[in-house]
Amino acid sequence: MGVIRPAFGSTLLNVLVILALGQVMAATSSAQPIYPRPDPDPFYAAPADLADHGPGDVLAVRPMPPLPIFPGTTVKLVKFRSNNSRDQPIAAVTTVLTPANHRPDGPLLSYQHIINGLGTECAVSRVLYTSDPNLVVREAPALNLLLLRGWSIALPDHLGPQSAYGAARLGGQITLDGIRAAQRVPELTLAHSRVTMAGYSGGGMATAWAAALQPRYAPELQIAGAAAGGVPMNLETMVRALGGNRHPAFGLAMAAAIGLEREYPDRLPISNYMNAHGIAVRNAMANGCTNDIMAAGAGHNALELAARTDLISSPDALHVVQENSLELFDGVPTMPVYEWHSPTDPLIPVGAIVHTNQRYCAAGVRLESQLSPSPEHLSAAVLGLPGMVRWLEGRFRGEPAPSNCP
Repeated sequence: MGVIRPAFGSTLLNVLVILALGQVMAATSSAQPIYPRPDPDPFYAAPADLADHGPGDVLAVRPMPPLPIFPGTTVKLVKFRSNNSRDQPIAAVTTVLTPANHRPDGPLLSYQHIINGLGTECAVSRVLYTSDPNLVVREAPALNLLLLRGWSIALPDHLGPQSAYGAARLGGQITLDGIRAAQRVPELTLAHSRVTMAGYSGGGMATAWAAALQPRYAPELQIAGAAAGGVPMNLETMVRALGGNRHPAFGLAMAAAIGLEREYPDRLPISNYMNAHGIAVRNAMANGCTNDIMAAGAGHNALELAARTDLISSPDALHVVQENSLELFDGVPTMPVYEWHSPTDPLIPVGAIVHTNQRYCAAGVRLESQLSPSPEHLSAAVLGLPGMVRWLEGRFRGEPAPSNCP
């Protein structure tokens, strides 16, 4: 799987890869990566024979209690084998919602929820059952409308068992393996379902990567289309914007650096480059979800947390960022794609979206791209939902996918 080299050369990161990567670099001479607290539920643990299974193989299924936010819906956790970014086996989980009016081989939507978190409790399978009002699934009303249509919905924990926030390629692989697994659980009766994918922001990133990876990673999957909004398609330019300056959302950049270090500890050892203050900030958000991460990182920047910055000259560090930037990935979806974003989104590099759309159009992808009337990131998610649902309905009905490529 190749990387398209960026036009702006390889000095690029400046205050970036490492520091911008979100975050930082700094400190003790040989600090170890900080991983999330293990989930205490043994269901999430990898079995001893994990390596004997193939990607998407079902490892365990657990019926879950009914959820008041999804009336009449059956809930099952499905544990399956996937691969991490080094092609090593991991155990991952998806939560499958089956509506009361489900029919065998009815539509299946894999919806990649926004997970801005570094802790296992931030995963969708956990958030669905939380009593913390800060972690509720705000998309529940929209998902209920889809369930009423008879769609089954799979919600993968797409950051993986190490909560590797920022590891975008990993999210795409887990998403595809989650679809494989859902279709292999006999009692879900989804083996011959028409399948689509959707997500926004970080969930859109996992969705868009899954669409681009599918021809190589899961060529046997028949996916009718992918709808992705607000996608950070170039981590390199994104970290440069958030990492080098004081920014209220700097915590997200730092969280991405922590998550990428978890996934690539040898190639991106950012903890070795943090100063004492950087390590303290890192530790404060190591098991945090969105609010904790934003609070710990607010007003900081990479330079104040770094002990030294020589990691920015590391080819390995640079390549990690590039390998998780969809704009630079040389793969192209073969399925139809629906994409939407705010043209003035302050959190993500809009130019990377435009460039990626142009590349897809040139390759013959059936792409419909829509601009949201919102000036910023979060409201664009809501305003884009009606168009997303209409587009998904068309794919489930088997209609030819529209395209507004020039």
